[in-house]
Amino acid sequence: MALQAAAVLVVCGAVTLRRLAGPMSAMPHPAGPAVPRGALDAEREARLLADLRSGDEAAFAALVRRHHAAMKRVARLYVATDAIAEEVVQETWLAAIAGLERFEQRASLKTWLFHILANKAKTRGARERRSVPFASLAPADGEPSVAPERFQGAHDAWPGHWAVPPRPWEDPERRLQSLEAREQLRAAIGALPEVQQAVLTLRDVEGLEAEEVCELLDLSDGNQRVILHRARARVRAKLERWFEEAS
Repeated sequence: MALQAAAVLVVCGAVTLRRLAGPMSAMPHPAGPAVPRGALDAEREARLLADLRSGDEAAFAALVRRHHAAMKRVARLYVATDAIAEEVVQETWLAAIAGLERFEQRASLKTWLFHILANKAKTRGARERRSVPFASLAPADGEPSVAPERFQGAHDAWPGHWAVPPRPWEDPERRLQSLEAREQLRAAIGALPEVQQAVLTLRDVEGLEAEEVCELLDLSDGNQRVILHRARARVRAKLERWFEEAS
């Protein structure tokens, strides 16, 4: 569900991110007057935290299913192999279990998990002599976000304006419900450069705020925005080609 929602954000060119629904979104809202979303989120997280602290295995399994894959992708950016990334994620889960009683809820549970992960991955990466600051990687991608030929040239009527603008897609949310479309989306995200994949995953799939991603990945706000824009543009271009071929 989160992946599909992220895709709709990408293909529609959305600027403001919405919070993506997690496994607990199916829980019924309490009856009575409307409750602000932030209050509902806090209530659900408090309930989840209470379940985790009481040793509820189902709650922990749901948390692992929700975040494990993204955590491994982020860990992989700091270490040399998938196997080491998996070890880092396992260490993170163990540390989270051990630290639940000390979790003070100054940030969301998800943000707290990713902070533990990032610290462990950076430590392991430094030990493996592979730790590279994200800020130094970000400018390495010199490719334009959108192909230059899609803009009018210096001798055209409107230089720099669209020559071939993005074609609006009819009902993108419905079209992205197909398994084939979702596989295309996963492939498009998986083909991104590492930094772009991490930023797009954390922002559009995991729903982290920009400042959280900057802190986790050691990025400036400007770099984070540029990387996210390039990642979204690349994913959109791949999906655009696939939609046109499938039409």
